[in-house]
This record gives sequence, C-alpha cells and structure tokens, in this order.
Amino acid sequence: MIDILVPVEQEGTKAIVRSWLKKIGDAVAENDPLVELETDKVTQEVPAPVAGILAEILLDTDAEAEPGALLGRLRPADAAAQGPALPPEVAAGAATVNPSTTLSAALSPSVRRAVREHNVDPAAIAGTGRAGRLTRADVDRFVAGRGSDAAPVSSTRQSMRAVALPTATDGVHTIPHDRMRLAIAQNMLNSVTVAPHVTAMFEADFSAITAHRKKHRAAFEKEGANLTFTAYFIAASVAAMKAAPAINSRWYDDRLDIYDDVNIGIGTALGGKGLIVPVVSRCQELSLLGIALRLTDLIGRARESRLSSSEVRGGTFTISNHGVSGSLFASPIIINQPQSAILGVGKTEKRVIVREVDGVDTIQIRPMAYVSLSIDHRVVDGHLTNIWLTAFVHALENWPL
Repeated sequence: MIDILVPVEQEGTKAIVRSWLKKIGDAVAENDPLVELETDKVTQEVPAPVAGILAEILLDTDAEAEPGALLGRLRPADAAAQGPALPPEVAAGAATVNPSTTLSAALSPSVRRAVREHNVDPAAIAGTGRAGRLTRADVDRFVAGRGSDAAPVSSTRQSMRAVALPTATDGVHTIPHDRMRLAIAQNMLNSVTVAPHVTAMFEADFSAITAHRKKHRAAFEKEGANLTFTAYFIAASVAAMKAAPAINSRWYDDRLDIYDDVNIGIGTALGGKGLIVPVVSRCQELSLLGIALRLTDLIGRARESRLSSSEVRGGTFTISNHGVSGSLFASPIIINQPQSAILGVGKTEKRVIVREVDGVDTIQIRPMAYVSLSIDHRVVDGHLTNIWLTAFVHALENWPL
C-alpha cells in the first residue's frame, strides 16, 4: 500500500480537506488529482504518487490536515493486478458501477454540490484545473460574478465553503466565517501574541518614481508588464536590505536566520474573500522590468485563485500597499510570522513641503506618502529600523529617470 500524504504547506497555516476527487475503489493514473486541500492561501490538489486503486480515505472532507499527515492509501497497479485489495463489499460495488460520461459525473463531489446549491450549469463555467477540469474555486468565482442574480438551491446541509449568504434576524445580519477568514484571524492573533510590534514612520517623496513611471510605462506594457508603484517598492526594499540585512530574516526560538535571497510577499486583496500574499522570489536578481513582469503574473493569478502552494511560501519580507484603498497610515501592520518585519505604504497625496534650493527655503507641491516599517522588537531595534527606512526612502527619491 502506498501512503497519500499532505504536502508541506506554508508555515503558520492549516490545511483542510476540501473534497476527495476520487472514491474508494476508483482506478487512478499516476499524477491524477486525488484530493483538494484548502489553506488560507491557496486551494491545491494532491496527485496520485503511482497508478493504482484508491483503497482507503483516512482524512475525509472538512478534516484538518497537518503537514505530512496521512490522507489515505493507494494500492499500486501491479499489486492491484494480483487480487482485490479492498473489502469484498467495496470491490463488488466498484465492479458494478457504470461510470457516466456526462460532464456532471466528471465533477468532483464539492463541485457537484456547489453547482446544485447555486443552480448553475457547469458547462457555462471555464475550468482552470488540470486539463481544464472544473474546480470549486471556478464555481465560487462564477457565482460571485453573477452577484444578485445567483439563486442558490435550498439544501439541508449547505457547504460553508460556498459564497456565504447573510441571514437577517431583528436587524442583525449573520454571515458565517469562511475558512480563509478564520485562518487569517488565527495567524494575525498568533503574530501579535508572540512578537512585540514596533512601528517607525517616514515620509517619502514620490516625484522621481512618478516621473520614471510616466516615461517608461508604455514600454513596459509592450513587454507584458504592468509598471505599478509596487515594483519600485520591491526594488527599493532590496536596496535597503543592503543597509540593514537583519530586516530580511526570520525569528525562531533558538536562532535568527538572515537570508541572502530577498523573497518579498505582496499583500493582495481578494475583495470580500480576504487576503493572499504571493511571493516574488530572489528579488535581488531581478531588474525593475523583471520585478514588474513577475508581479503582473502573480497578482493576476492570485485574483483568479490559480496560485500554487510554492508561490505563497518562502517569504522573508512582506509589503502591504494599503494606500491603494485610500489609507494614509496604518500601525502596526501585522508581521507575517516568522518574518521579522513588514513594510506599509500609504496613499500618495500632493502636499505642500519645504525644500532648500541654493540655500533658500522654498515651498513646493510634491506627491508624498507615509511609509512605515513594523518590526519584531526581538529581532532589531529602532536604530536598525530607521537605517532601513532611510535607505528605502533614499532609493525612491533618487530614482534615475
């Protein structure tokens, strides 16, 4: 018998068995998707390690699945050929099943349940799974896109993973927590519990990067890259890490790991569905164009729920560009454990400032933004925090045209 194991998930997250895509007794080919797992970051499929027959399911739908946990067992094809590995009643049931070739029968249990609950035609939804297979995330996006037109079918046990519909009682609207929101809440509480957060704030003049972006944006678009301010923030963060390398680190109870690779996570809002943090890996090796291309790809797929688990793992630093939604300043921004710091960037506004020109103070109007660094005070103190922010602001304000 071959064990089917939970892969290693992003640190600090819990996986939940979303649905099994095969039933006991089903024959599977090597790398066929067997089961969907869901974390606060992504939904991922666990493939069959070998060809064979699904013999046991040990963690069923809604069960918590820790990294390395045993999900089930598979009888390899060569062993299956020697005789039935399943209980006689299961083997007999599998032998008498006449598989349907219809689209509905090809759907996973969670997808079939979702299309029933929301009264949707699966043929109208584009699948993003392997070989174009329809996933639960595809159905959720389709239903969310219909808005008020969606008319769910009544069910005795509506899935908590479906789009939550508010219920009203005496003026109180109750919306059940979904798994992503619960996982985010758990991670945030853990971070502020274990790490003493301290926040330093600087003000940055965005004149230089605004001029550079205006001049080069069209050329970047021709290369397939959306040149956003976030690309500049990543590049400036790489420069600041050279001045204060300890910011690019992770705290553990017995050590501090400081990394040569700068792997920066970008907080990406998913509307009412929460937040996801795709990671731009090895930023120190990328040009501004390379960063913009990677960002365009990652953020686009994040909002379509098409990220793999590897693309939300391994971050050594995180950027929260909360200014895109209008926030001037936020403190503290919660650190993504076990990282040591997180950068916050507020809304850009034209402000009146004083600049010295030829020894004379002048009043000017410049695009300004507040930038903050929330640090784990176990790792660094205010001195290193300010060194990092000074280098970050210097890189932005002196960006060559």
